[in-house]
Amino acid sequence: MADDVNFGSFDDATAEHQRDYVLRAVEERRVRMIRLWFTDVLGQLKSVAISPVELDAAFDEGVQFDGSAIDGFSRVQESDVLAFPDPNSFQLMSGSRSGSADDVTARIYCDIANLDGTPFEGDPRQVLRRNLRRAAEAGFEFMCAPEVEYFYLASDDPSGPPRPLDHASYFDLTTFDETTDIRRRTIQRLETSGIPVEYSFHEDAPSQHEIDLRYTDALAMADNVMALRMIVREVAVASGVHATFMPKPMEGVQGSGMHTHLSLWQGDTNAFYDADAEHGLSKVARAFIAGILRHASEITAVTNQLVNSYKRLVAGFEAPVHINWARNDRSALIRVPVPKQNKRAQGTRIEYRSIDPACNPYLAFSVLLAAGLAGVSGNYELGPELTSPRLSETERRVDDDELLPNNLAAALDAMERSELVREALGEHIFEWFLRNKRAEWGAYRTHVSSFELERYLKAW
Repeated sequence: MADDVNFGSFDDATAEHQRDYVLRAVEERRVRMIRLWFTDVLGQLKSVAISPVELDAAFDEGVQFDGSAIDGFSRVQESDVLAFPDPNSFQLMSGSRSGSADDVTARIYCDIANLDGTPFEGDPRQVLRRNLRRAAEAGFEFMCAPEVEYFYLASDDPSGPPRPLDHASYFDLTTFDETTDIRRRTIQRLETSGIPVEYSFHEDAPSQHEIDLRYTDALAMADNVMALRMIVREVAVASGVHATFMPKPMEGVQGSGMHTHLSLWQGDTNAFYDADAEHGLSKVARAFIAGILRHASEITAVTNQLVNSYKRLVAGFEAPVHINWARNDRSALIRVPVPKQNKRAQGTRIEYRSIDPACNPYLAFSVLLAAGLAGVSGNYELGPELTSPRLSETERRVDDDELLPNNLAAALDAMERSELVREALGEHIFEWFLRNKRAEWGAYRTHVSSFELERYLKAW
């Protein structure tokens, strides 16, 4: 049955070799437990644990479970699905909770299938696989490198305002910075869990931090983002604090984004680079940028899926508001970083800046890829870049089409009209996502906030 599930671009011999390697590693390292990971539609990590003796059968037959209990998965009348471990995602896990050196665990991400072995359309990982196959059919491999921002807070108690642990700022290093030590231990966990980190540092807001992951293919990167969020939280809890990827947990300071660097490759060649083109941007790169810009409003509900996401996407807090591109202006939605002089062929890329760390990375990478490929296949023309600082909203008039949606409802309206997003996500996830997020917006609209009570209760 496993033969019906496409585990990626590896041929059968390579897949069999990787499977044999995993089974051998589990035996040699005396792994006690294997955690099978997958996500629901909203990007919440799910897990089922099996013993090592069950792994071989899981590769062949999958692990059956009730999909109707998972958000966005099956309806009750068609509930059972199968989780097939992807041997290419196998990783030994460090930091045993029991504290015993003998308590070795491993994790493997799963692809979810129907009982007949066909890919399950409610599985976000399968959605990304499908979009990556489309890219491969066009001759491209999609590469990503996100910059993940988050906050450390004294607690997760929502009854009062969040309390930061420090008042440091961008790149600050202080001898009394408790959170720097927590971040250092987090980096160690990530590295020993097979997740390469390129940079980490204190961000601009109090108690805000950033971890930049090293470039890799989009599927592996989506897996890594899910693991990073779990590891950041686990290390924080062990330290007696709370880590949050909520886009805007505190007023008056910038929120947390997940600026993501993107490029297409053809074998060992960066398809975004052309030495003879202006700024080194190839025709493919320019069309890819044009595709994302044209469809930016349509994909924003997926890249920024929370009501709270739009508290970050406001002018004045280093988050993009306008749909534009530039090489040097960090207010742009798409920035084209200037690569190092001797790394132009490898380092030419684009940076998408509105996406936030509360997204489902499998779905977010899928819609970004779909929008970019629409530009490439449709030969979209890229308009002029932003060459001067963007004026404030009070200083210039802007057509609505030049702005990102400013709330979740507007983003959902744009998404609902989009055939591109419908095709990228598939009918199952597209319809469920809209229903779920419409309900979230409805609950938000009827909620009476402390802002309203403080402002209006006595005055009116």
